[in-house]
Amino acid sequence: MNHPSHSESSDRSASRGSKWRWLHRFGSPAWMYGFSGRWAPRFAVVSAILFVIGLYQGLVIAPPDYQMGDSYRIIFIHVPSAWLSMFSYFVMAVAAAVGLVWRMKVADITARSIAPLGAIFTFCALVTGSLWGKPTWGTYWVWDARLTSELILLFLFIGYIALHDSFEDRRTGARASAVLAIVGVINLPIIHFSVEWWNTLHQGSTVTRLDGPTMDTSMLIPLLVMFVAFNFYFASVVLNRLRSRLLEHERKTNWVREVVHG
Repeated sequence: MNHPSHSESSDRSASRGSKWRWLHRFGSPAWMYGFSGRWAPRFAVVSAILFVIGLYQGLVIAPPDYQMGDSYRIIFIHVPSAWLSMFSYFVMAVAAAVGLVWRMKVADITARSIAPLGAIFTFCALVTGSLWGKPTWGTYWVWDARLTSELILLFLFIGYIALHDSFEDRRTGARASAVLAIVGVINLPIIHFSVEWWNTLHQGSTVTRLDGPTMDTSMLIPLLVMFVAFNFYFASVVLNRLRSRLLEHERKTNWVREVVHG
């Protein structure tokens, strides 16, 4: 039986290492600062273009709904906001978990950068949902399973921010808030499946259905455009926030001095 030579084993190890080397870059504050500076403006431009297209199609071109009239148009803000409220929490929890397990400070800073934006999206989803609920249900608020679990999500974001910033030692605050973020993930499937698990006033999904969307194409296309626009906006703002927090967190390091004075 032929055994691989030492050089062949070394080559394979080097190959495996090169495959993962790109991932290690995301743990470098200096590299992430440069990465954020390159991509945040690009994401912002794409987001702005898509917002113009999506809003024009949704508010001008799309026809009124046969039941709700023009009041349904709030979905072009409400639905992407609700989606990003959950998506941002999931990304925040993953980043916090990475920071907790592997003690990557960039991951901790990323999670902290996402939290306020996620709270804003959640608040926007609750407000627009209430405005939509008035003509649809006849009331701004009910203790519906979907609405209540979304409100809990807002409290989780606020709790994460408060807990993270309540310790003088940043590492202690990051660890404590990471545990809260990870535990809070259990609320995400509750939000998503609440309309299926319980008898609620909130309507079921009209886009992510196994048998296909139930919306008319003239309404679905601008909604999907707004989905993408919101996601690019999210990425742009998070990268800009990350960039600022990296400078603050690493202000005593040589690379920050070079950035500031160079």
